[in-house]
Amino acid sequence: MRTYDARHSQESGPGRTFLVDRLWPRGIAKTELAFDSWLKDIAPSTQLRTWFGHDPAKFDQFRARYRAELDADPAVAAPILNALADGPVRLLFSAKDTAHNQAVVLKEWLLER
Repeated sequence: MRTYDARHSQESGPGRTFLVDRLWPRGIAKTELAFDSWLKDIAPSTQLRTWFGHDPAKFDQFRARYRAELDADPAVAAPILNALADGPVRLLFSAKDTAHNQAVVLKEWLLER
């Protein structure tokens, strides 16, 4: 779910909520966003994020590179995987494009585990 939608949402639901961006979302005060954990280290590296630049034409390459980063350090996903054992989780992200972002790739990667 986009962070900008989450701050106005009354939807809390069961389970835990994780912010999966490396940078804090612009224009949102920390008191406006309800989440359980901010997992900066699970986000794509700064180099990869900068290279991708949210360009849909680069998304397939981005997906492969980000998955390689996750595979290289799967321990960063432990908080989410542990929470999934207890119930549903929500991944919060800031990207405008809801189809081409790191949360989409992360969700796929998590579901394979």
